[in-house]
Amino acid sequence: MIADNFVQIFDLETSNLRGRIVRFGSVLDDILGAHDYPLPISHLVAENITLAASLSSMLKYDGIFTLQAQGDGPLRMLASDFTSDGIIRGCATFDSERFQKSREQLSALKTTESAQNHLAQYLGKGYIAFTVDQATSADRYQGIVELKGASLVDCVRHYFSQSEQIGTGIKMAVGQRDGHWRACAIMLQHMPEDQKNVQAGLGNLHEDDWRRAMILLDSCTEDELLTPEIDADELLFRLFHQEGVRVYDRKPIAKGCRCDESRVENILYTMNEDDVEHMDVDGKIIMTCEFCSTSYTYDTQDVLNKVKGK
Repeated sequence: MIADNFVQIFDLETSNLRGRIVRFGSVLDDILGAHDYPLPISHLVAENITLAASLSSMLKYDGIFTLQAQGDGPLRMLASDFTSDGIIRGCATFDSERFQKSREQLSALKTTESAQNHLAQYLGKGYIAFTVDQATSADRYQGIVELKGASLVDCVRHYFSQSEQIGTGIKMAVGQRDGHWRACAIMLQHMPEDQKNVQAGLGNLHEDDWRRAMILLDSCTEDELLTPEIDADELLFRLFHQEGVRVYDRKPIAKGCRCDESRVENILYTMNEDDVEHMDVDGKIIMTCEFCSTSYTYDTQDVLNKVKGK
């Protein structure tokens, strides 16, 4: 059985590069199965989740890493977060009517709904944000960059070139195989010690080493990334055996959500009476988590009584 749902760090010793490979299988099915998203939106949610796991593995943190994209298109927001314990979740917010019009326009133009079309067609203009919240302190790091390029991967590359000035190579594939969602991403960057003297995005690396590594990375096909028949170690050896690839222990990834009844109640009881009454449906208020689709039901009058008494 080929292992899925993990992040694994590796080194290319000859080129002095560090990388990570992320693979998803059943976790993506579990996350996307909780929603009834149209296929292109499910695809983008899966991409965002995969990138969140990849990017968070670069960092030393004890808390939550969040990757969020917001735009002015029919897809208003993509959000994924990954805890330092390996728990991930993701969701999307979109305007159904505008989204359907966009799909009809794509169909009229006979344009395929590939990942390269999703970003501009559905997210429009906006930004992508990287946020790290530390569990043990109030320290918070956030990086924001414009949505730029044909895909979320392009946006991440743009972020590193503009904000971090670190040469970053990413190859990612997301799709369905035999009715099940799968995803894989491979990211290459400079070793940490080389980031002290960054020059033209290459640190102390010889330019030929970087170019060779990028050519090898780009040679990986979508089928190789997504097939359940090729183990991650085998895939890395196929790509980088001449570079002296060294792999480290895998960190498992699981689906999880932090919503619970007490959190939902805290939100409800801070609302004003007008907002509570606006949410009322036949004497009940139903709050549904956008991430996991779990619903919490409350008696409207009970909520109003607590709001009035606060």
